[in-house]
Amino acid sequence: MSVLPLQALPLDRLRQRTSTKWRSYPDDVLPLFVAETDYPLAPAITDALTRAVLLGDTGYTPPDPGLGDAFSGFARRRFGWTVDPASVSSTCDVMMGVVEILRRVIAPGARVVVMPPVYPPFYDCVEEAGGVVERVPLAVSDQGWRIDLDGVGRALEEGARAVLLCNPQNPTGTVHSRDDLAALASLAARHGVAVISDEIHAPLTHAPARFTPFLSVSEEAASVGYCVTSASKTFNLAGLKCALMIGGAEPQRSLLRALPPEVGWRTGLFGALAGVAAMSPESDPWLDSLLVALDDQRRLLTDLLATHLPDARYLEPDAGYLAWVDVSAYGWGDNPATRIRRDARVALHHGPLFGAEGRGHVRINIGCAPEILAEAVERVGTLARR
Repeated sequence: MSVLPLQALPLDRLRQRTSTKWRSYPDDVLPLFVAETDYPLAPAITDALTRAVLLGDTGYTPPDPGLGDAFSGFARRRFGWTVDPASVSSTCDVMMGVVEILRRVIAPGARVVVMPPVYPPFYDCVEEAGGVVERVPLAVSDQGWRIDLDGVGRALEEGARAVLLCNPQNPTGTVHSRDDLAALASLAARHGVAVISDEIHAPLTHAPARFTPFLSVSEEAASVGYCVTSASKTFNLAGLKCALMIGGAEPQRSLLRALPPEVGWRTGLFGALAGVAAMSPESDPWLDSLLVALDDQRRLLTDLLATHLPDARYLEPDAGYLAWVDVSAYGWGDNPATRIRRDARVALHHGPLFGAEGRGHVRINIGCAPEILAEAVERVGTLARR
């Protein structure tokens, strides 16, 4: 039986939300910038949170809210990855998890490999952890983006002490291949450095791409790696504050167990409750329906750009609901999102925030209704024809 696409909520209802997406700009601006989606919550999540509110279950998060078991089952079903529930710990959000791990695997002032264009907080979290960003841009071709393994190798030979990996990659939507991940693991093991893999977009991988968890690639990957992830991007739970940290082998697991108790206490109870519900088998049909909707949206954007912005360059993402679009041909400057918001009344994410490689680019959130995406691109197309 075919799976029907999940339907986004109507615009008048979305404008009643109080989150960043709906409170940053006036109502005449279409917000397609921050990574919040416009779909209803999975029913299991709504049920879990409603029950908690009715019970007044708003206290402290317990030591074991069931996240390890829930993630273990989810990873097995969705990725074919066997995860020991005892290897899973939690904290407030993915970037906080990255910072806490980095603080313990590098010395102050150590260099950390970051692969731009990449999620802007990567740069900030390296500095927060006391490190220095070592830029190794992704290799780009007409076929897409890949890890520059030679560049990473040189950085490690010259003393970089950790690698931040984004897989699936934000903003390009690239799902890195098993071979490239295995090669990265070998480099890290050879130089004795840690790899911290942000895998928050993994459940949103579109066929025929296949997501490979970094820790599952090889014994070398497990021996150097940490995974940091969350249900928040897939299930739109960012405001509830719950992320997971997984150690690949016993030394990494010991490091996570030795983190200060406050790291775990930062986990929100509603985030834990929602995360367990999101990762339960009960939410799988909702996720399958979401994936159909997002697959339609990434293809719709291809058609819309061809019609309204034919000189834009865009590759459909392997994963997620974020589209990386080069509009430099239109001469709107290094940061075209500024003019687009001002003159077309469409808010897109600023390309240069992702690194110098983002000049002339915008990131578009396609996790919305088809008619919203169509209107947004039409507005920008009108600007291009002025």
